[in-house]
Amino acid sequence: MEKDQLNPHFKVVLIGGSAGSLEVLMKILPKMTGIPNYALVIILHRKVSEDNLLEQLFSVKTSVPVKQVEDKTKLTPGFIYVAPSNYHLLFEKQGLLSLDISEKVNYSRPSIDVSFESAADAFGANVTGILLSGANADGTQGLIAIKEAGGTVVIQQPASAEMPYMPDHALANIAADYVLDPNQILEFLGGDAPNHRHD
Repeated sequence: MEKDQLNPHFKVVLIGGSAGSLEVLMKILPKMTGIPNYALVIILHRKVSEDNLLEQLFSVKTSVPVKQVEDKTKLTPGFIYVAPSNYHLLFEKQGLLSLDISEKVNYSRPSIDVSFESAADAFGANVTGILLSGANADGTQGLIAIKEAGGTVVIQQPASAEMPYMPDHALANIAADYVLDPNQILEFLGGDAPNHRHD
């Protein structure tokens, strides 16, 4: 496969994960020097009590600016957005993020599926979904929606995941464009990992 880097036409990259995914992000985010062409949105299963601890952690670990998400936050290239605890994160076609408190999906709010499906509807082929480590099936239906919309699907190599159930489940149900370990995900996002062909 020759497309070693992100499609230049994408507008948003979503990273979803659960148990074991924070460790992956802690490897990736400190090595990211900038994302001028796209917005990065992170959807992690998190406890309601966490408030903005994740946002604060990411802010000190990366030079890429992290924006707090509120209802009707404008999605801007060059920034990282983190789905807040106890809300589903939705995407509107005008490039706005909105928050939703409807029922949990896959026992989770935020749900990866909800955000991935919403982004696929709003951005179509201009969205990339990356699914990391986790212990339930959240994310699979969202990746299917991204694939059907013409977007790009990236799944963490299960052997590199602390909790391989989530990537394994996705791989059993969808043909991924890329199956990558954390270093390769970093390179895919434009970080300073060693070069790899993603065949």
